[in-house]
Amino acid sequence: MGNNKPVVDYEKIAKLQSFKTLTKKKNAFLWSLTVIFLGAYIVLPVLTSYTDLLHQKAIGNITWVWIYSAALFIMTWGLAHLYVSKANKFDREAAAVIREYEGGKN
Repeated sequence: MGNNKPVVDYEKIAKLQSFKTLTKKKNAFLWSLTVIFLGAYIVLPVLTSYTDLLHQKAIGNITWVWIYSAALFIMTWGLAHLYVSKANKFDREAAAVIREYEGGKN
């Protein structure tokens, strides 16, 4: 029994312009998402520890802290949904890069 696995030239794939473009778009998206996520979460303890801004009543006895905290949960679900939809698009683009590589192997 021999090794029937195809040999993949990863360096050749890395040199493809389509791969470079995909990598650049994917990294830009992921870094943007990370900054938004971490920024929104870091602001909560900063605002609650060093200001009285979120301690003000918003609706009845509910303070802005509770509203901001609930918004963080909603944001997390929204960002997860956005990530999944973009990841599916990136998967299709990665498949196109593989097809391009396989078409020009020779």
